[in-house]
Amino acid sequence: EVQLVESGGGLVQAGGSLRLSCAASGFTFDDYAIGWFRQAPGKEREGVSCISSSDGRKYYADSVKGRFTISSDNAKNTVYLQMNSLKPEDTAVYYCAAVKFLVGVLRATEYDYWGQGTQVTVSS
Repeated sequence: EVQLVESGGGLVQAGGSLRLSCAASGFTFDDYAIGWFRQAPGKEREGVSCISSSDGRKYYADSVKGRFTISSDNAKNTVYLQMNSLKPEDTAVYYCAAVKFLVGVLRATEYDYWGQGTQVTVSS
């Protein structure tokens, strides 16, 4: 059974940092790209960043470039999203998702498996 479990969300002041984790199981991790998405109330789900588990290529949305860093620990089948210089507009539920053999895509419709999400709230 494929499982993606996010953790690390919480409440932080603007300018602060959080690190999200996405623990994956039930599939061959190296065959997949893992993406981070977020959805704020009343808004569509937005792609934030993704990483190829096989070669480590990374991609970021313009809104988070220079502030967020995605990384992968293949030994632990876990992907991280380090979020620095957080802004109130980063407030959302953050989801990780997996797609096989597809790299550099931040369209939610392309992803096959999803976690349950973790809430990130940035206060001003």
